[in-house]
Amino acid sequence: MTGTETKQALSYKDFRDEVLHDYKIAVTSRECSLLGRREVLTGKAKFGIFGDGKELPQLAMAKAFKNGDFRSGYYRDQTFMFAIGQYTAEQFFSGLYGNPSLEHEPMSGGRQMGGHFSTHSLDANGNWNNLTQQKNSSSDISPTAAQMPRLLGLAQASKIYRNVKGIDGANFSENGNEVAWGTIGNASTSEGVFFETINAAGVLQVPMVISVWDDEYGISVHASHQTTKENISEILKGFQREENTDGFEIITVSGWDYPELVAAYERAGQIARTEHVPVLVHVIQLTQPQGHSTSGSHERYKSTGRLAWEGEYDCNVQMRKWILENGIAAEEELEALETEIRDTVLESKKNAWAAYQDPVKAERDTLAALLKDIANKSDNKVFIDKFMYEITSLKEVMRKDLLVAARKVLRLLINEPELKHRLSVWIKEYTEENQHKYSSHLHSQSAKNALDATAVAPEYGDNPEHADGRLIMRNNFEALFAKYPEALVFGEDAGAIGDVNQGLEGMQEKFGTLRVSDVGIREATILGQGIGMAMRGLRPIAEIQYLDYLLYALQIMSDDLATLHYRTAGRQKAPLIIRTRGHRLEGIWHSGSPMGMIINAIRGIYVLVPRNMTKAAGFYNTLMDCDEPALIIECLNGYRLKEKMPVNLGEFKTPLGVVETVKTGNDITLVSYGSTLRLVEQAAKELLEAGIDAEVIDVQSLLPFDLAHDIAKSVAKTNRLLIIDEDVPGGASAYILQQVVEVQGAYRYLDSKPATLAAKAHRPAYATDGDYFSKPSVEDIYETVYGIMHEAMPAKFPKLY
Repeated sequence: MTGTETKQALSYKDFRDEVLHDYKIAVTSRECSLLGRREVLTGKAKFGIFGDGKELPQLAMAKAFKNGDFRSGYYRDQTFMFAIGQYTAEQFFSGLYGNPSLEHEPMSGGRQMGGHFSTHSLDANGNWNNLTQQKNSSSDISPTAAQMPRLLGLAQASKIYRNVKGIDGANFSENGNEVAWGTIGNASTSEGVFFETINAAGVLQVPMVISVWDDEYGISVHASHQTTKENISEILKGFQREENTDGFEIITVSGWDYPELVAAYERAGQIARTEHVPVLVHVIQLTQPQGHSTSGSHERYKSTGRLAWEGEYDCNVQMRKWILENGIAAEEELEALETEIRDTVLESKKNAWAAYQDPVKAERDTLAALLKDIANKSDNKVFIDKFMYEITSLKEVMRKDLLVAARKVLRLLINEPELKHRLSVWIKEYTEENQHKYSSHLHSQSAKNALDATAVAPEYGDNPEHADGRLIMRNNFEALFAKYPEALVFGEDAGAIGDVNQGLEGMQEKFGTLRVSDVGIREATILGQGIGMAMRGLRPIAEIQYLDYLLYALQIMSDDLATLHYRTAGRQKAPLIIRTRGHRLEGIWHSGSPMGMIINAIRGIYVLVPRNMTKAAGFYNTLMDCDEPALIIECLNGYRLKEKMPVNLGEFKTPLGVVETVKTGNDITLVSYGSTLRLVEQAAKELLEAGIDAEVIDVQSLLPFDLAHDIAKSVAKTNRLLIIDEDVPGGASAYILQQVVEVQGAYRYLDSKPATLAAKAHRPAYATDGDYFSKPSVEDIYETVYGIMHEAMPAKFPKLY
């Protein structure tokens, strides 16, 4: 059935009006792209990447997109955002200029370049909006295909809401009827996460529609170098569902054929929404009228024949032709409409530029007046006047320009205290006033932020049971799943056998396969499932079986989850908990501790390193009551160690950013975390026999780190510091040292050089001897501490060697 036939229920006037409305959006979007490119080339905007050539399929997709649905897309989807009413031409240019005001640039407040779209899931206080009453777009990211894993989770949320009873989905779902719509360029389908997502969606059978915008190129590289058979839908035919088999519905449609596009997307949306079957829409024969981006020209790599074809089959040209051939509008009417659109877009550009520049110019005028007054009273008037003239002469003013001038003038006032004070006050106030525009919301600022959570100690009965650590974890998870119907956990072996260390034993039988589930070996999309479901109000725990497997998902954690709250200026969140295990096993695999890499890659996600299962369970309890993402690394060799069983399971809470002093002492401060802390405790006992009384501190969380500066307080008492870690040299131990000595200012209290003791630079060798020679041992810790004390008091502590 064609798109024209689907309109028979409408009056001809309604049909005509809708077609012309669509054409107006397509032309508006194209004019934005054309004018946007010119703004980059003139230097007003830094970079541009536009959606020209993709207008018609995006219009068709928008028609099938309903309230409650989510988009996880590609940076060329501006026409779609126009069509669903979530984007204006003025906002388009505000994004191009990088306006940091959410009022003018609601996509990211200037934090992302243009072409990266989002809607507001949260209000200004971090509370959920009613997502079922609005059209939603998850926040875009630039890394190619990285939007695909999140798409999987956005779709899976509908399956959970439809099939799991007891969840309050009032703001999030209407019986799981929502569809997640993904978009991707054809070249990006070469990325592994695309195929990983396709496979996972086929297994999970979730309501997802993936559109591939196929213009045959990835920047300058033709599809012949990108895709087998040069055709993504052709090579995915094995995913086509058949009778009695799961899979995808695969639809191929030409990107210049307006009525067929409308019909294709109506069909795709209906299948995904009603049947919860994933759909792939391969939109072929698209064009890129301006090439990939403003960084180059496509004339350099396309043949004259290809360029001629693109001119003829440009989707807007074809829609215009279709309108004229079907008598929907006359040439004169279209010309008048196009002229009106060009004028409107030009006016939108001017308004966006004024909205961006006017506040900065007012700030410039304030600084200029201050500099003029200071110059008239300074011995360096001639030099200060030069800086004042420079900023007042600027036609295009940046806040950077103002601060650069002010800070350089400050150097000229070094011997004029009163004038220096006046300018330094302005610089500090101006910096403070503007810094949040670019730096806020790395973490939640809502009332549910994790740092405001109150610690609750584990409680024990009169004769507490001493149980394996895994049982504390298991029983605590049982309490959490009973307390939070929206909580779910999934991962490799997490379901039927209750995870490889039995921390989820029996949970699937008790809570069902949708809440405690096994997944395939695909870490990137495990993370994506968690991100997408968390963005829709669920409380997922994504399990990565071992710490070194985290590397498969690190890009998704770093580029998507860690930046989500920041890059939306606090208007989207994904309070995902990532569960994994590591530390202190024997061998190259599953036994490393790449914490330095992790903490520097995922700022925006809390990194928690509990030393035992009670502490770990307390972190889960804390986070389930908060609204922030975190990574919890359980100790692999701690599941069978005995701990006391708390009676307040699901309720006790380990606070974030709080260290614990597990042994007091006066001679030296020893700092560590995780499994290594047990070695430190043993070494501290042996050091007592030599007359060295060490204070032992468990970091507990690396991000955030010791918010009360308790380690520096310890160093103020002991005057010596050793940090022990099983990461490589310069890894987490170097980070801890920087935090304690520099941030906390502990250098003031040191009588000996601060030291770190880390693992060897290589991966740990296999077996017990390999572990001993690869990582810090009790003897290494003892002798390092003894050496520090020998240097301080050689008479009391003679050399060991």
